[in-house]
Amino acid sequence: MSFDVDAVRAAFPALEDGYAYFDGAAGTQVPAPVIEAIAGTYRRGIGNVGGAFPASHRADQIVADARQAVADLVGGDPRGVVLGPNMTTLTYRLAGTLAAGWSPGDEVVVTRLDHDANVRPWVQAAARAGATVRWAEIDDNGELPADQFESLLSERTRLVAGTAASNVLGTRPDVASITAAAHAAGALTYVDGVHATPHGPTDRTALGADFYATSAYKWCGPHIGAVVADPALLDTLRPDKLASSSDDVPNRFETGTLPFADLAGVTAAVDHLAGLTSHEGTRRERILASMTAAEAHEQQLSSRLLDGLRGIPGIQLHGAPARRTAVAYFTVEGQTPRETAERLAAARVNVWNGHNYAWELTGALGIRDTGSAVRASIIHYNTAGEVDRLLTALST
Repeated sequence: MSFDVDAVRAAFPALEDGYAYFDGAAGTQVPAPVIEAIAGTYRRGIGNVGGAFPASHRADQIVADARQAVADLVGGDPRGVVLGPNMTTLTYRLAGTLAAGWSPGDEVVVTRLDHDANVRPWVQAAARAGATVRWAEIDDNGELPADQFESLLSERTRLVAGTAASNVLGTRPDVASITAAAHAAGALTYVDGVHATPHGPTDRTALGADFYATSAYKWCGPHIGAVVADPALLDTLRPDKLASSSDDVPNRFETGTLPFADLAGVTAAVDHLAGLTSHEGTRRERILASMTAAEAHEQQLSSRLLDGLRGIPGIQLHGAPARRTAVAYFTVEGQTPRETAERLAAARVNVWNGHNYAWELTGALGIRDTGSAVRASIIHYNTAGEVDRLLTALST
């Protein structure tokens, strides 16, 4: 399936400013249909859900459409799509809910590879419950060996939290093997898909994720998070909620009023991803085809970037995972990561510097206390010419 990056870029007004945006892992740019979906919601008039009038009915439909769109993106059931302001907030909420059933002697497994949003909520919830935290470690290449989980699990393991892709090294662990081991031990699994979802096709069931978290602003949508689970599993959980609010699933996990205009943008963002190629079929089928083509495009750019960085004297790449998303994490000899980022910004190239919330990982790499590293992340609207601009700016 061909991938026309010029046609894709034409949908993004922000890309007209002349900058090369290699900051997608921190948040992507937004295409015009998403902007219009959000603005159009306000133009038409919007009310709260559950009312007797048309503006309220529009809100009801927007929420239903957003749940269906997220379900189509990751391979889930819309009745199991919990929406919220971001993945971190939702993870804290679910950690508190799950931990209500933990007791001293229970165990939770987390990893050094993960974004802190899939570490700290579980560590803190375990501490409150008196549960033990066990750590899965990375190897010298930044891989997360799946075989170590057998020794970390026991009949007292209640949850295994892990990532589908590292947000700084790009490492893609063998999630299916990890979750299979967790399920064999009777544990639930919580998979952080925030970085993984924008970079290839996603199948929550194949991954074995009891809970799969994603964030729309990482795949060209607004700042909305979602956690996807089986509705039957969610029905067994009792989060703290207002007595007057809905007890239905997934509504019982959503506090306050949802941001309806932004949810319209979520649906538009999923439609954007589904339309990256000319493949026909259901939206789920189009998403799988488009994300496969986007991944191939990104991997070509990633090879160009990594090969180019290896050829520049004084640059150290961190991590060498065998299977990774399109991201490079590096330092330049004689420069702090911030200085490198500022130098690139002067060349109209946007990158991030720092730990990027990979708190445990940057600590394990031994770079957290010295500013960590520079992250250049590729998304489907990036081009080979932009990669060359980045490399040229680092070489001069």
